Amino acid sequence: MQVVLLGAPGAGKGTQAEALSAHLNVPHIATGDLFRAARQSGTEIGNIAAGYMDRGELVPDEVVVRMLLERISLPDAQNGYLLDGFPRTLDQAKSLGDALGKNDSTLDAVLYLNVSNEELVSRLSGRWICRKCQAPYHAISAPPQKDGTCDRCDGELYQREDDQEATVRTRLGVFEKDTAPLIEYYRSQGILSEIPGEGNVKEIENKMISTLS
Repeated sequence: MQVVLLGAPGAGKGTQAEALSAHLNVPHIATGDLFRAARQSGTEIGNIAAGYMDRGELVPDEVVVRMLLERISLPDAQNGYLLDGFPRTLDQAKSLGDALGKNDSTLDAVLYLNVSNEELVSRLSGRWICRKCQAPYHAISAPPQKDGTCDRCDGELYQREDDQEATVRTRLGVFEKDTAPLIEYYRSQGILSEIPGEGNVKEIENKMISTLS
């Protein structure tokens, strides 16, 4: 089964992708992992992608699609794959669809983890990290025993700039602008399923599995 997992920052894609990948027995392919692998692969497309990254430039869509095609041609992806982090825009979705079509392939399903903006802001802006040991905390779901101090090493807790509320809301605004057309695009193809992404993690996982079934 060939599946794309969509969701805003903080929607829980990483957690659910790992569970779905194990259930379907297919590789979880995240864009970030592709980029890291590109630096080590030594392949033609890997070297091209690494060149863009080394210059601090965005890797063009056509290069990312070629990297994806190379990845899904490997033996472990012959029974399917789970894409996480790509496509992010309508243009990327169309590029991916065209490339798959040339290989007589297509996506089977697109799962959209739908989480309200206020819940996403709460999840992301509540995250704190220890400066010493990098242990993660959350102001609501996993607070430290002592405010501002790591339980493990007594290190100072800090908040990444990406997790500050103003930045979080900007990131969510970008997601809505870029991804809303993508959601409608897949919905019009009849392959998009919207999954409520708030509540018990295991229940969300079960809902996604039953939807694919």
